[in-house]
Amino acid sequence: MSELLLELFSEEIPARMQVKAADDLRRLVSEGLKARGLETGDAQSFSTPRRLAMVIEKVPAKSPAISEEKKGPRVGAPDQAVAGFLKSAGLASLSEAEIVKDDKKGDYYVAKIEKAGRPAADIIAETVLDVMHKFPWPKAMRWGSEPFQWVRPLQSIICLLGGKVVPLEVAGIVSSNETRGHRFLGPETFKVKDFADYQDKLEKHHVMLDPARRVASIGGQALALAKTAKLELVEDEALLNENAGLNEWPTVLIGTFDTAFLDVPGECLTTSMKAHQKCFSLRDPKTKKLANKFLMVSNLIAKDGGDLITAGNEKVIRARLSDAKFFWDQDLKKPLDEMASQLRGITFHEKLGSQWERVQRVEELAFQIAGAVDADPEDSRRAAQICKADLVSGMVGEFPELQGLMGRYYAERAGAKPEIARAIELHYKPKGPTDVVPREDAGDSVAIAVALADKLDTLVGFWAINEKPTGSGDPYQLRRAALGVIRIVIENDLRLALSKKIGAAYDQFERQGTKFERLELASEFSKADLKRDLSPKQLFCGIYPSSLLSFFADRLKVFLKDQGKRHDLIDAIFSLGGQDDLALIVKRVDALDAFLKTDDGANLLAGVKRAANILSIEEKKDKKSYAGSYDLKLLKENEEIALAAKIEEIKQDTVAAINVENFAGAMRALAELRAPVDAFFDKILVNDADPKIRENRLRMLSEIRATTLTVADFSKIAG
Repeated sequence: MSELLLELFSEEIPARMQVKAADDLRRLVSEGLKARGLETGDAQSFSTPRRLAMVIEKVPAKSPAISEEKKGPRVGAPDQAVAGFLKSAGLASLSEAEIVKDDKKGDYYVAKIEKAGRPAADIIAETVLDVMHKFPWPKAMRWGSEPFQWVRPLQSIICLLGGKVVPLEVAGIVSSNETRGHRFLGPETFKVKDFADYQDKLEKHHVMLDPARRVASIGGQALALAKTAKLELVEDEALLNENAGLNEWPTVLIGTFDTAFLDVPGECLTTSMKAHQKCFSLRDPKTKKLANKFLMVSNLIAKDGGDLITAGNEKVIRARLSDAKFFWDQDLKKPLDEMASQLRGITFHEKLGSQWERVQRVEELAFQIAGAVDADPEDSRRAAQICKADLVSGMVGEFPELQGLMGRYYAERAGAKPEIARAIELHYKPKGPTDVVPREDAGDSVAIAVALADKLDTLVGFWAINEKPTGSGDPYQLRRAALGVIRIVIENDLRLALSKKIGAAYDQFERQGTKFERLELASEFSKADLKRDLSPKQLFCGIYPSSLLSFFADRLKVFLKDQGKRHDLIDAIFSLGGQDDLALIVKRVDALDAFLKTDDGANLLAGVKRAANILSIEEKKDKKSYAGSYDLKLLKENEEIALAAKIEEIKQDTVAAINVENFAGAMRALAELRAPVDAFFDKILVNDADPKIRENRLRMLSEIRATTLTVADFSKIAG
């Protein structure tokens, strides 16, 4: 068994591509070798700014020999079939094949194919060339006259098997055992014999091969410098990883900027230093306010201790922060209402109007939602009025990721109520599954109203123009918007009739005179619906609101599944109809889940399914429905009399419990049905010889189903 070492050395690879590229190299080479019959040991891959490398252990000298049989056509088959068989089997003539006797189907040819194992070096060369020519770079380039493409010009290739060079050539570059170290600290060429030697010599030539080591080195140096300066590092994992992808031998230095810049919000300074110079920010550990110092990562060990590098970075940082301060000062000169009025010139979507029109819709919808979330309606209206104003600010134009946050700062400077200012920042949240949501218990009710209005306007608008998510894309991030609504409602335990709010959001489009084409809605409805000549609103909000509600249901399933809850239970609740209160749906799902984990719940589920199956079979056979009440006079056995009495009792108890949202109580009431249902099936023959008795008992089964339907549709539950 030997070791395979592969290095692809090039000009600088963009930091954002390195980790995935290293993983792709490991995966594709390993899979390629296996597909060609070469089973190997563990593989590891690494990346630096100028190289992708991988090592594979336990590589055999050759692939194993293969012996297989290939079945051919029948004896006497047409010449064309025989020729195809000979070609595919690699035979010169039928004399090389064997004839297998088969009295039933007729004799047929079989080719016994013996394939000798191939040398590992040949398989490796073939695999590496194939992988390199098909490598999945997001962007690649050509250089010189070669058609070969790589992310940046390729300069050398190491390909060693057991210390010996595996011959291969790509774009005029021949594989060897030579590479180079750090561009400035170790640029000379050196030879390697195996992975251990390779890693050791890279280290001596100032290259840390493992990205995790570079991350740890930068992080450790940064924390140490911050501690020395009696400051706290503003940690940023993405920036840490990016710097590890920019430096082969990272050295962290500390710099200073003018305290005058601290008049600008800290987030602006941090974003500017990060975006332009990849620098880390520092803050006072007690006040958490930004300090006038920063950390930079150099790829050099400077003879002067880094003074010249620090001075150069300070000069650039000063210019960048001057830009940020200019944007801040200029933006403060404009009232938020003036900024908001400029939204008239920004198109939200060609079919949904401008950002100004959108804000008007969100404003009215937030006013209507406010009462349901204990927010002040006028404050909600005002917050929505200016929630998008910062989109026209200079600061957000430079740093779009600061939208919302800058609006909050501008509102605070203008003397807005704290809850209104916070709503401007928080109405975008949650921006992802791990992001926080505005919380009612934190005083963010106004933010909740605006956030819900903003997301519902987006969902309803794009739904109405039939721009929905597909399996291949979600360009308007509608899944994220729906999940945002779900999380805000559930995590704040809000009572929100979703279908009504969807209708209210649609009303705002109609109020503005937005024209939705019937053809854009047509895919949602049957031909019969369309022939009724209903308005788009009647179609969207009347006959068929379930399309968007179903989308919410699907998102809710994903959300609850991630929390370990069963999606079939959500179906069991949603299928009852009229279920659009997300918080209540979750409570009902939780209660149903707890109930089904008990013996009574599991056995009742089995009994209800048995009743439903019998009923389905008999209704199909008789071509009639047995839904409806049974005749008490026809009940003659104790078990059916007892079941009838319990059904009537439980109907009332479950409805009463559900009316006061006591879902656990409804489940407890339903549990009392278990014993009489079990007894009924043990002692009673449903298909009695007397047709009237049989029909009455089938109607009783129908009543079992109807009784449980007050709680959940048990037919949707697995098990």
